Amino acid sequence: MKIRILSRNPRLYSTSRLVEAAKKRNHEVEVIDPIKCDLIIEKKKPSIFYKNHFLDDTDAVIPRIGASVTFYGTAVVRQFEMMGTFTTTESQALVRSRDKLRSLQILSRARLGLPKTVFTNYSKDVTEILEHVGGAPVIIKLLEGTQGLGVVLAETQNAAESVIEAFNGLQARVIVQEFIKEAGGADIRAFVVDGQVVGAMKRQGKEGEFRSNLHRGGSASVIQLTDEEENAAIKAAKAMALGVAGVDMLQSSRGPLILEVNSSPGLEGIEAATGKDIAKTIIRYIERNV
Repeated sequence: MKIRILSRNPRLYSTSRLVEAAKKRNHEVEVIDPIKCDLIIEKKKPSIFYKNHFLDDTDAVIPRIGASVTFYGTAVVRQFEMMGTFTTTESQALVRSRDKLRSLQILSRARLGLPKTVFTNYSKDVTEILEHVGGAPVIIKLLEGTQGLGVVLAETQNAAESVIEAFNGLQARVIVQEFIKEAGGADIRAFVVDGQVVGAMKRQGKEGEFRSNLHRGGSASVIQLTDEEENAAIKAAKAMALGVAGVDMLQSSRGPLILEVNSSPGLEGIEAATGKDIAKTIIRYIERNV
């Protein structure tokens, strides 16, 4: 098969591992920078032009679309879909996953456990917002934040009010979530491919840090999921219509609580923690579907 990986940087760990895995299984593979693609739209013949050649011979694409290029990257994925090309992440699912608020609404409809969350249109009644999530401490998140950026732990009522008012003053949209104390600054990343959990790790924030993101100095270790956690991860990926997903959740006294479903989950942390060849699993997912 001819597989193309949509990535802006071929040297990234996840991209290079997918290239390696595809070549090991005797596929042709090329890394394509999505923002350098020209989309040619005409009756019955959609096509993509890239670096002096057409990409009409593509059997499958693996989108690794960064948050900063979501709009154009999604348009490229959609064009491949119009051309009848299989994609490991569908364009509509990618768009939904990048919208934190929409994602939470979808997961809520699927009856999945979530931290209690409030979103308002720059409401000035901050006290009421905090009451809805059980009072301070609370987590305040920018809707557009990634990799733990734009996430604040407000430990007191006054701190929460100050942060929310500051974001409102900047017209930055935020969601306010209850703080799950028993999680202890840790979360779980379950990696789902084609409706199956293929690896899971527990990420622990460094001392004094409530965010467990590996980009922020957190550590990762392999974890055996409970049946409830595994079912929640599979159900979350299905609700978001993602063939490949990183499902982040907290362990709480009322069961697993979904934080986020990532449509371009990194491979480095999960492969290091579990020792599993996740890249190969993604390539095999393509083989079953093309």
